[in-house]
Amino acid sequence: MSVKTISFKDGNTKNYQKNLTNRRGDMLMEAVTLHRRFPYAVLVALLFLDKGARDDGTEKRKSTFENAFPRLRLFTGRSDPAGRDEQFERFYVLLVDANPFKPNLECYHVSDSTTQVNLGDALDEIVELIAERNFDLYEANEGKIRKS
Repeated sequence: MSVKTISFKDGNTKNYQKNLTNRRGDMLMEAVTLHRRFPYAVLVALLFLDKGARDDGTEKRKSTFENAFPRLRLFTGRSDPAGRDEQFERFYVLLVDANPFKPNLECYHVSDSTTQVNLGDALDEIVELIAERNFDLYEANEGKIRKS
């Protein structure tokens, strides 16, 4: 699982956009390196953005949240061990409100910026993918994995 965060606004631009390209590059290099060494690995990317990334757009530029989806959706959906090394099996964008009194987390699959995904369901699906990819060793049932 590759976890990256963009938690603070850039001092000059006052948005979260600056490091989006860098985070994408970091994640893609991780995927290529791991898939070449371990082609049957199930890789998942989680990009956490501060909730302010949803509303940092201007008249000239979409918000960081909106920009993340078209820039990252190409790098998800690897369904076969012989697939593209730079793709993750699953890729999620998460908005975080780290308010200590009322924290909130919204999860979206990188292919759909409008539909929230239940994080528990996403994790269950990942466990099932691991079992499917390693069917000689594991079985998955209701989000739990066990040895065959």
